[in-house]
Amino acid sequence: MSDTSVDAEFDLPQVYKHHVFACHTQRPPGHPRGSCGASGAQPLWDRMSKALEAQRLTDIGFTASGCLGFCSVGPLMVVYPEGVWYRPTAPEDIDEIVESHFKHGKRVDRLVMVLTRR
Repeated sequence: MSDTSVDAEFDLPQVYKHHVFACHTQRPPGHPRGSCGASGAQPLWDRMSKALEAQRLTDIGFTASGCLGFCSVGPLMVVYPEGVWYRPTAPEDIDEIVESHFKHGKRVDRLVMVLTRR
């Protein structure tokens, strides 16, 4: 048996430069909590996926997620490792996030959501 300590420090490899989680939750129309799907998320996420593939941004992970917990302000996506929450509402917003944040490392402040848990 090796003499490894549970508290030993080690480096974890970064699989992606950025990893995006985008809410794909679709609740019925008129649901009191709302949903990102009901707020028009799907065409935006399709555009994101196509842009990442077309531009060969293989160091950006893009994952469809369930509810991210802030249904009334969607559509929402969160970008790690920074923990930046974005609320894109138009195709041009997706283009700007890809170009500015993913390609040049510059956060798109006009699309940032500052969220707090109650």
